[in-house]
Amino acid sequence: MHVTLAQLAALVDGTFIGDGETVIHDAASLRDAKIGQITLVDGDPRNQDLSGCCASAVIVPKSVQLELLPAIQVDDVHRAFAAIVLHFHPRRTCRRIGISPAAVVSPTARLAADVDVHPLATIGDDVVIGSGSTIHSGVHVMAGSQIGKNATIFPNAVLYEDTVVGPRSVIHAGAVLGAYGFGYGFVDGRHELSAQLGNVEIGADVEIGAGSTIDRGTYSPTVVGDGTKIDDLVMIAHNCCIGRHNMLCSQVGIAGSTSTGDYVVMAGQVGVRDHVHIGERSVLGAMAGITNDVPPDCRMIGIPATPERDQKIKQAAFSKLPEMRRQLKRLQRTVDAMVEQLATQEDEEQHPDDGQARRRVA
Repeated sequence: MHVTLAQLAALVDGTFIGDGETVIHDAASLRDAKIGQITLVDGDPRNQDLSGCCASAVIVPKSVQLELLPAIQVDDVHRAFAAIVLHFHPRRTCRRIGISPAAVVSPTARLAADVDVHPLATIGDDVVIGSGSTIHSGVHVMAGSQIGKNATIFPNAVLYEDTVVGPRSVIHAGAVLGAYGFGYGFVDGRHELSAQLGNVEIGADVEIGAGSTIDRGTYSPTVVGDGTKIDDLVMIAHNCCIGRHNMLCSQVGIAGSTSTGDYVVMAGQVGVRDHVHIGERSVLGAMAGITNDVPPDCRMIGIPATPERDQKIKQAAFSKLPEMRRQLKRLQRTVDAMVEQLATQEDEEQHPDDGQARRRVA
């Protein structure tokens, strides 16, 4: 597929600079772009090396004037570039297949007329699935679960009993919702599993990454609010209540009975202890260890996590410890010499005859 730069500019509602007849046949990132392809610069081009760029054109913000290459100026570089990538590489369209004869569907399950259930999926008793939803191969939806309209469950995900998934939510491959929580009582020398009477409730427009796990509640549900996005390999324990529009990055681990406000961000490998609350709009930096409640609108980093400014001051001081150690040693030697000198002076003042004798001998 070949188009001109002017045609691409019209596609993304941008303004082309340079030769509008430049022919473009594909799009690629700045690192990989070749002749005949268009790439993007999402910031100040002075901070990105364009000297070795082989692309035939580039998309830039409207504030950027680029002279090295023909360009398209747009308001939102990433939105425009995504539209161009889709123009050259349209998404595969998935035909509706209905309920595959190779799927196992309980006779008591209630599926809307336009639900797709792929081969080897298993739908348990009393499951309800809304219209437009897709259940891929190997998915196991256990008894009593409810899946809203236009939801997508990718291969090999498991929904334990009574799990609720809201409309338009996406559950990626290998995710497990509703497994038993890690709660035990110590009785007569043995660990006994606590009650597992709750379930998992996922709101609307939620996305849960591959391999992530969300445990069922002890008595009441573990909840994930509307619009929250959960990356791959995230663990949310029993009784947690995750707010709306949170962003939980890969390998986050949240212990039981923890809650978050809306618009919370947790970067990769954040660890949160049990029974704490993370205030709305707070941001937890990568690998932060959260041991106490976090106020709203707070930025926390470090282990244990403290406000970002305090932690940076600590880290700056920590980086100076080797030099401070050398300074301390020099000061200690100076103090030792002064103490020795003072001791000698005091001794001479207390025993002047001994001092004169020592001087005569010398």
